[in-house]
Amino acid sequence: MGVSVMRTLPEEGWRHFVEEHPAGNIFHTPEMFQVFALARGHQPSLWAAVNDDGHPLALLLPVQVTLLGGVLRRLTTRAVAYGSVLCAPGPDGQRALAALLRAYEQGIGTRALFTELRNLSDMGGLQPVLDQCGFAFEDHLNFLVDLDQPKEAIWRKINGGGRKNLRRSSNKGTLVEEVVERHQLRGVYQLLRETYTRVRIPLPSSSLFEAAFDILFPLGMLKIFVARVGDRYLGARLLLAYKGRLIDWYAGDNRGFSAYYLNESLVWHALQWGQEHGYHLFDFGGAGKPSEHYGPREFKAKFGGQLVNYGRNICIHAPTRFRLSQTGYQVMRRYLWRWHRIPAKGNGSK
Repeated sequence: MGVSVMRTLPEEGWRHFVEEHPAGNIFHTPEMFQVFALARGHQPSLWAAVNDDGHPLALLLPVQVTLLGGVLRRLTTRAVAYGSVLCAPGPDGQRALAALLRAYEQGIGTRALFTELRNLSDMGGLQPVLDQCGFAFEDHLNFLVDLDQPKEAIWRKINGGGRKNLRRSSNKGTLVEEVVERHQLRGVYQLLRETYTRVRIPLPSSSLFEAAFDILFPLGMLKIFVARVGDRYLGARLLLAYKGRLIDWYAGDNRGFSAYYLNESLVWHALQWGQEHGYHLFDFGGAGKPSEHYGPREFKAKFGGQLVNYGRNICIHAPTRFRLSQTGYQVMRRYLWRWHRIPAKGNGSK
């Protein structure tokens, strides 16, 4: 069987491969590719291994993400395959994947510091191939909540503290509703910006979320829930929806209203919505490395999901620049912390 590595695919065959593959996820779809293509600081690319008939056997969709332009671009550009790789089952698929990854590493050169595969399912069967191709495994946790059970069962699995906080939130008048108009993204983005600045993590441009709303929302592939107290939006959660799986994508809140337990209400609403609309799984989108303290892990754990370690696979393309960038990233986080102490002007929509 011949294998060819391609940089484009007919959209119909691409979509069919993803839809039919058990591990296919939203980050493998043409729609998500289009979203990243419209987002500033993001540059998606397609790498596919096909057989002699042109049918896909393996798929890689890395997105080059750049935090800073100009002379610092080479120190702040990484490639992330948010849905990891996808390959056909069996030896033919694994051989195609190996050919694809070797071609990718030669093609990417040192344009990105590293490529990270974020595994959304168990990739144990592919780890020998990934390791041979220079993609080393790193532990990374996640929580998955089974939605194929009655709502009452999901409620009972939330720990006592979580249920107490949800009652408190309800008693304080917290309401959760869905964002359905594009102009509402401005308030949502402001909440994201406040949160990401507070924790000193760079936030993508608002163009990412605008593109997601324009492309994914009409197809039912994006849900945005906001927590409201009175007439104020105080918390927001953005979910990606595809093939029965809800992925907790981005979240933000107004820390001044922490006593309202906004995030608890948003997650509980999302779990109920998913269960009622036939979704099978709620994916918390990551819970950090097991060897490192990670505050959000404690929050996510209270909802009674299954703790999994699907991990991530990393291939470093520019070792020296990579080490320099790690130092630079810590400097950037200190800058974000200082900036957060200065009252922000504007609405954060640019």
